[in-house]
Amino acid sequence: MSDKPELAEEPNELYEHFRFVVDKGQNSLRIDKYLFSRIENISRTRLQNAANAGNILVNGQPVKPSYKIRPLDTITIVLAHPPRDTEIYPEDIPVKIEYEDTDIIVVNKAAGMVVHPGHGNFTGTLQNALLFHMLQSDPTGETKPFLVHRIDKDTSGILLVAKNELAQSKLARQFFYHTVERTYAALVWGNLNEEKGTIRGNIGRDLRNRLIMSVYEDEEKGREAITHYRVIERFGYVTLVECRLETGRTHQIRVHFKHIGHPLFNDESYGGNEILKGTTFSKYKQFIANCFKLLPRQALHARSLGFLHPSTGKPMSFDSPYPDDLQSVIEKWRSYSIHKDIDE
Repeated sequence: MSDKPELAEEPNELYEHFRFVVDKGQNSLRIDKYLFSRIENISRTRLQNAANAGNILVNGQPVKPSYKIRPLDTITIVLAHPPRDTEIYPEDIPVKIEYEDTDIIVVNKAAGMVVHPGHGNFTGTLQNALLFHMLQSDPTGETKPFLVHRIDKDTSGILLVAKNELAQSKLARQFFYHTVERTYAALVWGNLNEEKGTIRGNIGRDLRNRLIMSVYEDEEKGREAITHYRVIERFGYVTLVECRLETGRTHQIRVHFKHIGHPLFNDESYGGNEILKGTTFSKYKQFIANCFKLLPRQALHARSLGFLHPSTGKPMSFDSPYPDDLQSVIEKWRSYSIHKDIDE
């Protein structure tokens, strides 16, 4: 029997994947009891939500908690992580809400806001803000912000949050099986050779700096990651691209473009905060400095998100225009690319 869990992402990600093969000599037993005895720190509520969300499969088919397991059954289960142990305090922080109902809330996150408490950011996060917002309509506190995905602190754009555990479980399944449509806009250094392409590379923690990620050929050192991109606009020394994620690894777009020699513009963690392409003219250097001042972060924006509503099954999609800082820098590059021969 295979009792070893297979994690969907890194251990700090938002859902887990387990796979079991039932022993030949296993007696008939309800599947919820079977899983309860084999998964550490699991609650019956989490198992119930997983089953109701269609996340418990036997031989590829969803089953109810009452299903009686049989010898050699192959069981797979996707579990959304429960809320973190860190206590979240409600804080009255403005947040732009694009859509909300009883199951989900879609926000347009500003750059500079951390998504959840932890690692020195215990207040001022998106979860603190959303908890305060939800308490206004549900003072009982039963409605809470359950994360199903994340974007980096200094990445702006669309983020989906569940408002109950069942919705979280159903959305976690979509993210795990990569049926969610996500696009990002990124400004990268250099002039890409192709109009579109795919970057593949296993992503794992950098061996020398645990705060960043690296791409590895060895599957044991990282998890498979796939980023599709297409060029939106070329500015000579930098290129505006649209990225579509097939997987959702930590820093995926940032580390993938670093890996192919085109780090994101002003991405300090991956070397994009230096002049990597262009000229040595003082006007150009000042131009880059002005761009960095306008956009004091990596040039990455979560542009769109498409998914199935966890209760109705209805397709939903949301788009976010470029924020002012990114839009300003794009316009500066557009103007510079037209007049650069005169300026130099």
